[in-house]
Amino acid sequence: MAHEPSAPRRSTPETIDAGDGAATIGPMPRKALITGITGQDGSYLAELLLQKGYEVHGLIRRSSSFTTGRIDHLYHDPHESGVRLFLHYADLTDPTSLYSHLHSVKPEEVYNLGAQSHVKVSFEVPEFTADSVGMGTLRLLEAIRTADWPIRFYQAGSSEMYGSAPPPQDESTSFQPRSPYAIAKVFAHWMTIQYRDAYGLHASNGILFNHESPRRGGTFVTRKVTRGIAAILAGAEDHLYMGNLAARRDWGFAPEYVEAMWRMLQQDAPDDYVIATGEMHSVQELIDVAFGLVGLDPAKHIRIDERYFRPTEVDELCGDASKARDKLGWQPRVTFHDLVRLMLEADLREAGIDPASVMSGGTAGAGNSGPTGAAEEPTTAGA
Repeated sequence: MAHEPSAPRRSTPETIDAGDGAATIGPMPRKALITGITGQDGSYLAELLLQKGYEVHGLIRRSSSFTTGRIDHLYHDPHESGVRLFLHYADLTDPTSLYSHLHSVKPEEVYNLGAQSHVKVSFEVPEFTADSVGMGTLRLLEAIRTADWPIRFYQAGSSEMYGSAPPPQDESTSFQPRSPYAIAKVFAHWMTIQYRDAYGLHASNGILFNHESPRRGGTFVTRKVTRGIAAILAGAEDHLYMGNLAARRDWGFAPEYVEAMWRMLQQDAPDDYVIATGEMHSVQELIDVAFGLVGLDPAKHIRIDERYFRPTEVDELCGDASKARDKLGWQPRVTFHDLVRLMLEADLREAGIDPASVMSGGTAGAGNSGPTGAAEEPTTAGA
């Protein structure tokens, strides 16, 4: 039976200076630590947790270029009063930094979203992918195991773990990974279960199927299509180079999926959940819908480049999220067509084009994607 998440856990009271010498007693905000806070999911999760009154701490990698575009609208100078978002330099490949920040922040919830998250890139940097995705999760779990306060842990799994297993896929479907990325995620998944069973950690796996938004990285196929259309209409490009158009995926809206992450950690007992829409669409269908919204013929603009094919392809992914619906009370709301429309609108605006001037059927009314942020490449602390 579907139900709302259990009541929020009580936080430890603290003494607060009321400004007149008197002291009042109030609840400390719950603390959450997020790896990958600068990525699509991390930025939406940070927004959600801040709206719920959390104090949010994000781990980011040091970089010579700015990678915080997706959370700039959330960030305030820590010298200001009332700040509840804090960023710390760390890396999933550096266990000392993970241990240090975990014990300094003392969060009640940890969300591990950081990864080298691009499947095609994982074939080119397999060792780094395994280190950041697989071993990074183990390092974080080991740090949590040393904590002397209760922590609830969320591990970001991926539908790519199912690989060649036939759809629909649910929590009982066997994993048949087809990429270094997926293999590393399977390792992280089972290590999370191992630490849950061996050490009693409140550790849950979310097996999220593809989830998109205007904040999706520009090299991921959905955003590549919508950005490409905007570039064509702006006169900056004539063609869009693609890979496997026959691949079929289950695409949902990212802000809804981070809500599912939060709901998992509000449950009394940890568990593993598939998060998906239950609908499958091909890359060709994605292209047809997006190009059709602006009256362009995709055949005139799409070109196939063999470099974008994976050495081992995953043909079909479609999730069955019945368990999440029944136990978490979660279900998707934004449809595939609304998702394509709202992403295309955002990229048209970014290109300086008024969506209403080129799109058929009006503008999307589904969801508020918020600021689009930067479309930087995924990294170990920002994917």
